[in-house]
Amino acid sequence: MAEIKDPENTVIIELKDGPVVIELLPDVAPKHAERMKELARAGKYDNVAFHRVIDGFMAQTGDVEHANMENNYNPGRAGTGGSDLPDLPAEFSRLPHDRGTLGAARSMNPNSANSQFFINFKDNHFLNGQYTVYGRVIEGMEHVDKIVRGEPPANPDRMISVKVAADVQ
Repeated sequence: MAEIKDPENTVIIELKDGPVVIELLPDVAPKHAERMKELARAGKYDNVAFHRVIDGFMAQTGDVEHANMENNYNPGRAGTGGSDLPDLPAEFSRLPHDRGTLGAARSMNPNSANSQFFINFKDNHFLNGQYTVYGRVIEGMEHVDKIVRGEPPANPDRMISVKVAADVQ
């Protein structure tokens, strides 16, 4: 496992092919980092589908309302929901959307991010300054690369579990 410098601000996403370790960036986007930890600790991200996966672009997940594959999964609505928490204000920074960075998914309103996020498959600098970057994959990007593609995928992959590293023994 990667060296985890700050377990309180590190998230481990278990995928079918293995763990993905994400270093959150609370100094850059504190509200987004805190939201991810809050939803992970509540188990809200467990079994949530990757509902929009575009080859050469990104893998999107985190619709805790409609994309939980074990609880009222609705593939037709996956990607349209969020959590029961309020939307977050944009926390734009100078950090680029490089391969492996975590971006906050949102509607056209920059202040509409809630629970959904995406992981960039490659450098997507055209997103810079338009979507909040709040984490980066520090280990397991090869597992992200194996996520089934589609909008939505016919048989989507899911986040089996999402845990804050500080909570894992």
